[in-house]
Amino acid sequence: MGGVASAQADTEHLRGTVTKVAGATITIQATDNQTRTITIDPKAMIMRGNAHLTVRDVKVGDRVVLDVDRTGSVATGVELETAAAAPASRAPQSQPPSAQPSQAESQQRDHTQTPAQGWQSMQDGILFGTFNRQGSPRGDKEFVAQNWYMGMLMRKMGTGMLTLNGMFSLDPATVGKSGYAEIFQAGEALGGRPLIDRQHPHDLFMQLAGVWRIPVTDKTGFTVAGGPAGEPALGPVAFMHRASAAENPTAPLGHHTFDSTHISYGVMTAAVDHGPWVVEGSLFNAREPDEDRWNLDFGALDSVSGRVWFRPNDEWEFQGSTGFLKQPEELEPGNLVRTTFSGSWFRRREMDFTAIAAGYGVNHKDQGNHAGFFTEATWHRGMNSVYGRFEAQQPEISLLLTDAIIDTPETRALRGTVLALTVGGVRDFVHTHGFELGLGGNVSFYGVPDVLQTGRGFCGTTSCVLGAGYGSSPVSFHIFLRVRPPAPMGRMWNMRMSQPMLGHSMTTEHKAPALARGFPNALE
Repeated sequence: MGGVASAQADTEHLRGTVTKVAGATITIQATDNQTRTITIDPKAMIMRGNAHLTVRDVKVGDRVVLDVDRTGSVATGVELETAAAAPASRAPQSQPPSAQPSQAESQQRDHTQTPAQGWQSMQDGILFGTFNRQGSPRGDKEFVAQNWYMGMLMRKMGTGMLTLNGMFSLDPATVGKSGYAEIFQAGEALGGRPLIDRQHPHDLFMQLAGVWRIPVTDKTGFTVAGGPAGEPALGPVAFMHRASAAENPTAPLGHHTFDSTHISYGVMTAAVDHGPWVVEGSLFNAREPDEDRWNLDFGALDSVSGRVWFRPNDEWEFQGSTGFLKQPEELEPGNLVRTTFSGSWFRRREMDFTAIAAGYGVNHKDQGNHAGFFTEATWHRGMNSVYGRFEAQQPEISLLLTDAIIDTPETRALRGTVLALTVGGVRDFVHTHGFELGLGGNVSFYGVPDVLQTGRGFCGTTSCVLGAGYGSSPVSFHIFLRVRPPAPMGRMWNMRMSQPMLGHSMTTEHKAPALARGFPNALE
């Protein structure tokens, strides 16, 4: 066997001692006494025990196990061992006796790193303390604190992997029943009336779900997922999990065109993945949560959706999805058919990353079709982030103007597209014990269709309503403090419910790409 522990598919497992480090290129003396020069891939997962490291943590004298690609010169995964992990005769002479771990420490390292021997855990979250000032005569100003926390557990179960997801928010207390001000936003109800120009708060229980993936072959797997709270196979990654929206405290205007089902109280999903393709289908309860945000709003699983993902490499992913939503709105009768397409690109180099996403979606309703488009990006370098979002959204015009549901031929004929451009940035000023604190702000500029610029009256079957306009060019802004908790396993970016915690593959050779795509390894 020599220095090669095993060879499977396109990966060689190489064990040795680091003798030289030059940037991302290391020289090792393998256990067969051969000298090898290896370049560590920028997307490689680098670990010591349960800790994720960067290439800067690799030092001369370290004992390493490398996953080397078919060229024999690039490492796609790196595990740093302590001297006691190898036979004593091979221990580096420079290693002091005090650095030798105890047997209990070695057992703990093995326990936390190997899913087959126990649970692995992961967490992420965010808190925005936000001063919000919305422009136009219909705007508002306020201080709110949007937040969410998510935890995951994973372990081997039978021939597959079990992942348990829990996601929670205290928005009902820190934001309030009416949510936060956001002009042109609509989609839910409060007190028997439509909630207009405000983004609703998230529920306490955002996700309570389990995922079990069973490998069928080296390239194919079958996944079942579901729970009392979760998301169906519909739409792009929900906005709070998109790396391209990681620093933006506000929901997109197209939230109810793309990803409003990310909190569905009752979901069952099945998926098949093969190479770069994933095909998913869901049965779920599509009814919007009610205004009591502290409970679970169960309903019949009478809605259905399907989604196809294509990932040509670790940086790009595309999805197309469609779903039938039965009676989703509390105040507006009728069903809805939603169709979405999206693509995203995510590249990271150690602690820096660039993420871009774009999507098109349309809601088909009896009262008419309403489409939306978005593109957004986040650029992070060192302690600084810059982000932006552009949207073109077709709202329900009469709903925005009157705060009432008036379905007449006149209101159905009203059409218009709202344009919104947001640019912002965040400067991190504290990184301590895994916590990340940053100060940020953004400004939003709007293009308003003529029909929404001035007030207008509408008459229904029993009464008439006069609505106020938004003006021609409103401007909104936010100033916020952003706090993230420690995330030793990386941030939960580009996450979705039916994805196992460590990606689609159960083998080490595929962990690094999966983590690089959704769970960066060098943030701590």
